[in-house]
Amino acid sequence: MLRHTPWTVAAFFLAGSAMAQETSTTLDRAAREAMEQTSARGLAVAMIDKGQVVSVRAYGVRNAKGDPLTTGTVMYGASVTKAVFGYLAVQLAAEGRLQLDQPIADLLPDPLPSYGNLDAYGNWGDLASDDRWRLITPRMVLTHSTGFANFAFLEPDGRLRIHFDPGTRYAYSGEGMMLLQFGLERGLGMNIEEELQQRYFQPLGMTRTSLMWRADFATDLADGWDAEGNIQPHDERSRVRAAGSMDTTISDMAQMAAYMVRADGLSPEWRQLYPGGTLPITTKQQFPTMLPDAPEAERPQAKAGWGVITFSGPQGPGWYKGGHNDTTANTLVCLQEGQRCVLILSNDVRAESAFPKLVRIALGETGVPYPWEYPELSEY
Repeated sequence: MLRHTPWTVAAFFLAGSAMAQETSTTLDRAAREAMEQTSARGLAVAMIDKGQVVSVRAYGVRNAKGDPLTTGTVMYGASVTKAVFGYLAVQLAAEGRLQLDQPIADLLPDPLPSYGNLDAYGNWGDLASDDRWRLITPRMVLTHSTGFANFAFLEPDGRLRIHFDPGTRYAYSGEGMMLLQFGLERGLGMNIEEELQQRYFQPLGMTRTSLMWRADFATDLADGWDAEGNIQPHDERSRVRAAGSMDTTISDMAQMAAYMVRADGLSPEWRQLYPGGTLPITTKQQFPTMLPDAPEAERPQAKAGWGVITFSGPQGPGWYKGGHNDTTANTLVCLQEGQRCVLILSNDVRAESAFPKLVRIALGETGVPYPWEYPELSEY
């Protein structure tokens, strides 16, 4: 039997209308059914309407003991971290502190390869024989067009390399995010964790969110289940990694999502630019990273934005970001019309196959390019 916490409601979805009640009831039932069908042990869902968090709910358990997953349980944010970091970069650009099309090399006091291989950041010394590192800009990082593989450790020899001319095509890369983090920290003297806390987490009341492990998280913490149903303990990440080290709760991250869909902290000009996307995606699916270009008919109707993927569907423009590892499945989908979002976090990777259906129930048909995002699924 599923265990869950009560709804946390700021205002009934769509202001208490009959449609809102029906949507909430249908989504609740679908979440329960999804867990039964996928065998997922834990799931959390938040809804945003008109830029405000209107509901937050958690189902299932957070560990092998059977302790309930709650709306305050700390869960792994995975690559949803990239969306938050991308929003920070956009704000810095809007403030004139960061030029999106200026090479990151210009921020650094020394040539990038001279920093060597830094375990906390990247294997920059591997780039000494390829000057194309001088071309990489923040925009290329945020649109995943640096030319890097996802991570250097995934390369056959474990060495960082540039596979194509930076800026020419999409290829997902956490390594690129680490390069931008390195540029901001070494070049602008910025502490990314402190910056995120001061700009977003503290003002929004996100008291259980951090890109570094905190001891107080242990009081209500989610372990995770892998595809075979084996449980793994929550990783206590000791370093800030913009590519994906964020711990958060469904309640906290819902506040950040609402902030982002409202485009808070941006001028009217930048509010128009943020959800637009700037680089067409030309591959049939997102992974593996270095796939060749697909025929035009097989490409998704989507573009790489600034830390997110943008699309235009039946309800107009929107954007989304997923997060995934062996025991984590997350998605955030937002529509500009009505400033509506659904956020789903799961500490069980098996829940991921139910995400397209849950998003459709929450928001209707959106236009998210699910065949590109989840090519292994037969239904969307």
